[in-house]
Amino acid sequence: MTESQEDPELVDELPRAKIERRRRGFPVVWLVPVVAAIVAGYLVYGHLQESGATITIKFRDGHGIKAGQTEIRYRGVPIGEVTAIDLSEDEKYVVVKARLRRSASAIAKEGSEFWIVRPEVGFGTISGLSTVITGPYIQVLPGTGKPKSEFVGLESAPAAPERKGLKIILAANHLGSVRPGSPVYYRGIEVGSATSTELNSDATAAHIHLLIGQRYARLVRGGSKFWSVSGLDVHVGLLRGLEISLESLRSLITGGIAFATPDDPNSRPATNGMVFTLYDKAQKEWLEWTPRISLPAAD
Repeated sequence: MTESQEDPELVDELPRAKIERRRRGFPVVWLVPVVAAIVAGYLVYGHLQESGATITIKFRDGHGIKAGQTEIRYRGVPIGEVTAIDLSEDEKYVVVKARLRRSASAIAKEGSEFWIVRPEVGFGTISGLSTVITGPYIQVLPGTGKPKSEFVGLESAPAAPERKGLKIILAANHLGSVRPGSPVYYRGIEVGSATSTELNSDATAAHIHLLIGQRYARLVRGGSKFWSVSGLDVHVGLLRGLEISLESLRSLITGGIAFATPDDPNSRPATNGMVFTLYDKAQKEWLEWTPRISLPAAD
């Protein structure tokens, strides 16, 4: 028997290896992407559930507006978000597309007004300061008309959007330093403000729109006289020396308007849209008028 030949009995006595097939389980490495996909799907589903109407707003200037970041707010609460920004075909407008939350879709109606809130710093007033950090946002004042999806944004915030009062117009040869927001005084008390300025229809005068607070509206009558109190009024006399007249420090910077009303029982209360002349300065007799006009109690 050669060495290459093996004894069958010896072969049978040798131990044999047992091969067991392991059941393949779910690879742990796939657990993370599966969980991530589930979470992403849940977030997308939640976003779709909250999504509401899609609207388009045209602005003259879209500076600071960013898709995916700029919010639409009402009463300080985010109700939507800008999704895309583009130029109009005539390149005159910035077209902003936004999606409202489902709970706020009813805001997309005729009469709704949109404007961009940016930081504005003036003497005596600071607005939109939070946008220095967060960036501009779009504010909305809801309308009451039929559902609508396309709007033209305002250049600035509407004048006192939720305030009531008397709205009148002053006509002046020159606007001077009066600007939107300039105060209106009666006996040194601020009773209103300028809301906007423009040229009249034939460009022969500057028109200043005023809003007089509702409590003080009855102070304005058909015979009331308005004059500018912007800047310093300086007089030098031998007996009185140097006299400086200034309604307020604020009016020095932003411009200001004062008015007086005569004690005339036949002078009727002013109505919305009445036009008055704005004079450069007050006449002495106007400052002596002392009509008795009952005012309603303050709110």
